[in-house]
Amino acid sequence: MAQAPSSGADRVRHALAARGIEARIVSFADATRTSAEAAAAIGCTVAQIAKSLVFRGLASGNPILVMTSGANRVSESALAALAGEAVGKADAAFVRQKTGFAIGGVAPVGHAEPIRTFIDEDLLGFPEIWAAAGTPNAVFRLTPAELVAITGGQVAAIR
Repeated sequence: MAQAPSSGADRVRHALAARGIEARIVSFADATRTSAEAAAAIGCTVAQIAKSLVFRGLASGNPILVMTSGANRVSESALAALAGEAVGKADAAFVRQKTGFAIGGVAPVGHAEPIRTFIDEDLLGFPEIWAAAGTPNAVFRLTPAELVAITGGQVAAIR
C-alpha cells in the first residue's frame, strides 16, 4: 500500500507526478508567501508568479481557486460572472479545510477536494511561471500550458 505524502510539498510532488510532470520543488529559508517575496527569492518578475487565491461561492459555499499573475488583483465581479454566483475571499480555516494547504502555500494541485479553478489569461504571456508548492516557502516552475493542463482550469480575464 502506498504511503500518503507527509508534507504539503510531498503532496504536490505526488500530484504533479501523477499528471506526468516531474517538477523540481525549490524551498527557501525565508517565506515566499507573497508574490513579491517569491519573485525576489526566485529572481523572476512578480508577474511570473502564479498567485493562488481561494474564494468562496456565497450561495453554494464551494471553494473557487484563482491562479492569477502576481502583478494582478482579481476582480470579484468578473470572477462572480464566471462562477455564476457572488464570491467572497475565503478565510484561513476555509482555505485549509478545502485545499489542505495554508494561505501562502496553496498549490494548483494536491487539494483536499476537487476545486473549480480559473486561470488569469495574463499568465499565458510568459514562457515559464512559478507556483506555490504546498508550503509558504516552497515553489515550482512550470509553463502556463502545464498549469492549464494540470488544473483543468478555465482561462479568463479576471483582473
